[in-house]
Amino acid sequence: MPDLLVEIILYSYIALLSLIFIGLTLISIGGRKRTLAGPSDFNPRTLVMVPCRGNDFSLKENLLSLKQQDYGNYEIVAVVDSHDDPAVPVLKEVGINTIISGYECIGCSGKVRAIATAISTFDEFDAYVIADSDILAGRDWLKDLVSPLKDYNYGLATTFPYFRPVGGFWSRVKLVWGFVGLGMMESEVTRFGWGGSLAFRKDLVAGEEKMALFSSSVSDDIALTKLSNAAGKKIFYSRTAQPVINSPDDFRTFNEWANRQTALSESSSPKVFRYGILFFGSTDLLFLSAIFLSVFISQFFILFLLPSFITAFKNSRRSRESRLFVFLLSFLIPFVYMYNLLAGRKMKTISWRGREYDLK
Repeated sequence: MPDLLVEIILYSYIALLSLIFIGLTLISIGGRKRTLAGPSDFNPRTLVMVPCRGNDFSLKENLLSLKQQDYGNYEIVAVVDSHDDPAVPVLKEVGINTIISGYECIGCSGKVRAIATAISTFDEFDAYVIADSDILAGRDWLKDLVSPLKDYNYGLATTFPYFRPVGGFWSRVKLVWGFVGLGMMESEVTRFGWGGSLAFRKDLVAGEEKMALFSSSVSDDIALTKLSNAAGKKIFYSRTAQPVINSPDDFRTFNEWANRQTALSESSSPKVFRYGILFFGSTDLLFLSAIFLSVFISQFFILFLLPSFITAFKNSRRSRESRLFVFLLSFLIPFVYMYNLLAGRKMKTISWRGREYDLK
């Protein structure tokens, strides 16, 4: 009887793994949904807002890339907390107009206050673009980001960065970690507005109620995504607008960044944690079970590694760096994500550019 019970448990477990295998394989081979380029004749008067705090890695190069856009109808304004900010000398050197952040808001982050200050100060523009100070943009970045807004079915146009590793091992982990975000962008179901490069029309935040919702938020991209969803608008993913972020991360900086990003996402919706645990938990379980069963039961079970191999192959194709290293590193990322999900779940506050914020 005990042997029969063991067999029942084993076959039930293998049946469960088979269902997980089928689901993850279908997800991993899902075709990339390509977005069409926006109409090139649409060039509304646009304000590029650059919240700055501190001296980012390659800051001067990043700022110059924003000034050298192939888009004639735009202006740039940087927003700082004070004239003593370390970014100010660089902003002056490259000739970018700078204002002091001063919008009155409760519960907002420094970045949200900076953006609200820019919008309220320069309210005559037709479109607004948020550009993080750590992005390195191509010459068509702004055009490819703004032009999709001609279609009023879209409330936001966004992209997602390529984290170029300029440090050691953990900067390469960040590179592959970011490929999960790219995968999410390629599906309308999981797409979100990324605040590092995000464009929207003036009407998205026009009115006291909309501005109050935005200006009371910790995360600018989550707030704008919610406003777009509330208006029944879609989010356009502009793959061609992808900027580069030079990432010199070590373990400490990567861990803080990844946990913060995950905690912010989880605070925006309980579904993030549930779906994340379900997906990455299933991925980890299938991967470890494939190794265990293939060693102790049958080599046939090595087939259960197929979804992980497909994902690793896709990541290596996305990479501009050592593709073999990225391929191998991809097997580690689901375990890193599980840790981030659990760590982010416990976080009640986050530290962001020297300040601490409560998560709602």
